[in-house]
Amino acid sequence: MDTFIGLWPYAVLIGLSVIIFFAERADRDRVTRIEEAILAILLASITLVSFSQVVARYGFNSGWTGALEFTRILFAWLILFGMSYGIKTNTHLGVDVFVRMLPKPAFRIAALFGALVCFLYGFTFLFADWLQAFGANARGGAVAYWDRMFQLGIGLDGIRYPEWMQDMFGMQDRVQRWIAYLMLPIGLTLFAYRSAEALIAIATGKRELIIASHEAEELVAEHKDALKE
Repeated sequence: MDTFIGLWPYAVLIGLSVIIFFAERADRDRVTRIEEAILAILLASITLVSFSQVVARYGFNSGWTGALEFTRILFAWLILFGMSYGIKTNTHLGVDVFVRMLPKPAFRIAALFGALVCFLYGFTFLFADWLQAFGANARGGAVAYWDRMFQLGIGLDGIRYPEWMQDMFGMQDRVQRWIAYLMLPIGLTLFAYRSAEALIAIATGKRELIIASHEAEELVAEHKDALKE
């Protein structure tokens, strides 16, 4: 039974990757719009909660004790989800002065290496046990940590379910940590998936780098005549 509990999160994450793969083959723009909507909701929620807390604290000398923890979790969700979106839309900024000085074959190898490192970064944080094959003392990862929180069912420090939900459904008072940490395995899976996608795109010549290094240069070129006006 313990083996089954330990394996099912990996199966779900693999299934999520497969669903995204086929969904984007059907309508990539729609998937992108969904991702943008999720990011917008997260950012708007952080702004709304933070603003309401300022008003409540300084205007009415009250407030929600779990607001700081809630916004911190949302901010973590925003970062983890935004990492994969940045790779997909090629909006991660980077410096490529050195690699562009290399001969074309070496530049291609460097670009592939960069994408591979990003994939290994995400995969290692998800599942670090594979490093034991190289003699590293590494165990677990984000999936194992989330699975542990799921099995323990312990709650967050300051975020609680409403009393009517506790009474109606017999729920514990504090929101479980595994709910708050759900984006940890999902975000890293998406990051690894997008990195692998970028690696394939670079290998097939559909993409140069995993970073968008020329965004600043394009902005400068676009506004180069602004000072003259």
